[in-house]
Amino acid sequence: MIAILNPPFHSEKAFIAVFLSWFVAQALKVILGGASKKKFDVRWLFDTGGMPSAHSATVASLATVVGLYYGFKSIPFLIGLILCLITMFDAAGVRRHLGWQGRILNEIVDEFYAKGAVPEKRLKELLGHTPVEVIAGAFLGIAMAFLFCW
Repeated sequence: MIAILNPPFHSEKAFIAVFLSWFVAQALKVILGGASKKKFDVRWLFDTGGMPSAHSATVASLATVVGLYYGFKSIPFLIGLILCLITMFDAAGVRRHLGWQGRILNEIVDEFYAKGAVPEKRLKELLGHTPVEVIAGAFLGIAMAFLFCW
């Protein structure tokens, strides 16, 4: 209760830390994507998948900020941590499997298209993240939270 009445830092710093965690992760995707594909595409700034995971960076930063603000033994931190873990599991698990299914369905569509059976309309394949991308995003988010709020 004391932390609510007399916070150790301003909430604006927390907002900046969480927002910049997302933005830096997305900007790194544009930079790394441009370097590996030898082209620049600003749409990568708002795209899913890739290195590092912006989902993981954002929720890890949020959980860390809550821990710094309310304490790492508080109920608000526990809520943030659970939200963080569920989001990271989803990014590396469920959404990644949907991407694999999209790739398989695109192969089927390609076969039908080659036979002239259907017009080609491809599904998005890069939806999720590898575990390394999720961990990299989490470290980025935690670092941003400590950088701005500690």
